[in-house]
Amino acid sequence: MSRYKMHVLVCGGTGCVSSNSIQIVENLKKYLKENGIEDEVQVLKTGCFGFCEKGPIVKILPDNTFYVQVKPEDAEIIVKEHLIKGRKVERLLYKEPNTQTAIDDSKHMDFYKKQMRVALRNCGFIDPDNIEEYIARDGYQALGKALTEMTPEQVIEEVKKSGLRGRGGGGFPTGLKWEFAYKNKSDQKYVVCNADEGDPGAFMDRSILEGDPHSIVEAMAICGYAIGANKGLVYIRAEYPLAVKRLKKAIEDAREYGLLGKNILDTGFDFDIEIKYGAGAFVCGEETALIHSMEGERGEPTTKPPFPAESGYWGKPTNVNNVETFANIPVILLKGADWFSSIGTEKSKGTKVFALAGKINNVGLIEVPMGTTLREVIFDIGGGIKGSKKFKAVQTGGPSGGCLTEKDLDTPIDFDNLVAKGSMMGSGGMIVMDEDDCMPSVAKFYLEFTEDESCGKCTPCRIGTKRLSELLDKITKGQGTMEDLEMLKTLSETIKDTALCGLGQTAPNPVLSTIDTFWDEYVAHVKEHRCPAGQCSALLQYFILEEKCIGCTACSRVCPVGAISGKVKSTHVIDQDKCIKCGACYEKCKFSAIIKK
Repeated sequence: MSRYKMHVLVCGGTGCVSSNSIQIVENLKKYLKENGIEDEVQVLKTGCFGFCEKGPIVKILPDNTFYVQVKPEDAEIIVKEHLIKGRKVERLLYKEPNTQTAIDDSKHMDFYKKQMRVALRNCGFIDPDNIEEYIARDGYQALGKALTEMTPEQVIEEVKKSGLRGRGGGGFPTGLKWEFAYKNKSDQKYVVCNADEGDPGAFMDRSILEGDPHSIVEAMAICGYAIGANKGLVYIRAEYPLAVKRLKKAIEDAREYGLLGKNILDTGFDFDIEIKYGAGAFVCGEETALIHSMEGERGEPTTKPPFPAESGYWGKPTNVNNVETFANIPVILLKGADWFSSIGTEKSKGTKVFALAGKINNVGLIEVPMGTTLREVIFDIGGGIKGSKKFKAVQTGGPSGGCLTEKDLDTPIDFDNLVAKGSMMGSGGMIVMDEDDCMPSVAKFYLEFTEDESCGKCTPCRIGTKRLSELLDKITKGQGTMEDLEMLKTLSETIKDTALCGLGQTAPNPVLSTIDTFWDEYVAHVKEHRCPAGQCSALLQYFILEEKCIGCTACSRVCPVGAISGKVKSTHVIDQDKCIKCGACYEKCKFSAIIKK
């Protein structure tokens, strides 16, 4: 690699691949060859840079130039202007949303300034298909250290000392989990990686597997050594074809290099990994349901105890961790538990990866130290709300979480603080909402999701979520009563107390948190038959403003039911009895003459 003067890194994550980033790679190589500098500049396909809103991303080293929203046809100008003449392509540089100032170096971008990449350390930096690049970044050194310098007990103690907690949602201490599996003696044990990422808006685990699959392979082998297992399984949803492809290659390459299989590094330790496919069932994020699915059974949870550490896959001691949890393991062993525990808060150590999405300027994958406030994430890293709208709420923890409002913006993000606020960390989904979002509708969206995804095993979840969804549908149509609101609360609390698994128990959280913080909005739907956010179509009315209407007839021409009347160059009128509230006229009007309320 030293022979190259420059390196061009092109994002190869799912989002950028779908926007033709692979064609960008090919075009760059083509123009490098045409200009005779293919031996001076190396083009690399990497994992996700995190800045998904602005993809495809092209980064040039060593000057660290960061190009955004690059198209395949831009490859020629990048080669001719930047790589040959040394002149940066101004139009491809990132512009800060508030100041419109062009920034050429990612280190100076607000999106990256407050991030600290531990789990994502290699994403966007190495070619995920090249094991040698992973090795060059200290890859497999932690495995070597564990096998040659540490006993299984010492490995477990180091993980315990680090304070690492499960990143899949539960937040259980990882070292303690490993210790339970270690202490349960058996002729066969298993290590399972949960890559069944099912939260709406979440793409953390997928990005790690696409951008740094070897970190998961290495961590699983370390876990196998620590607990006494020689078999690993990755349970991944089949809807992640790119992640599956790169993980497969990582496993094959690790075997070829003697880092998986028999007698790893001549230490006498055997460990191998196979992939199990899931069908995208949300409930299979719960570890017992996941195990049943891997065994070919229905993905249904079972009561604990016994815990998987005692009786898991095929009744044998099994340790289940999610992708992000495993991604932290090699770093902890190499840099030490003290280093890791120095990051974060007293009870939540290290960093956390979040999928930042919704009504926010900088949508993408971020990693911040535990204890970073919501305000820093949303307004500094996220760049604030799109269209200069007012911030309304942020949903953390996906369907299992809750909505936090403006009064919670200075809350340091960690496991305990979010639970205390009526939400939870979850796997790391973070969806931002603005003044145009209707909170009963948001709660309805999540309840419809959990109703669909319920495995059906227990009545509180199977029937309870359906009833909650029906009540919310009734309310958003303006047909609800105050008794319905009381029923929402009571039913939610009942489901929370009686559902079989953690997913069922947390299903009512979106309802409870929105009722608690946006009670007035629910009351407006019920008593006033009005949606304050103007989103519930059944409660909307469209009006034409006389002072703005020029009589262009565009609205009447798109109305599917002929509810709009008026002559050319005269003010038009909407017949409310005929109007089906489709919004076609609202979208069509170029003069802001149509309002909804």
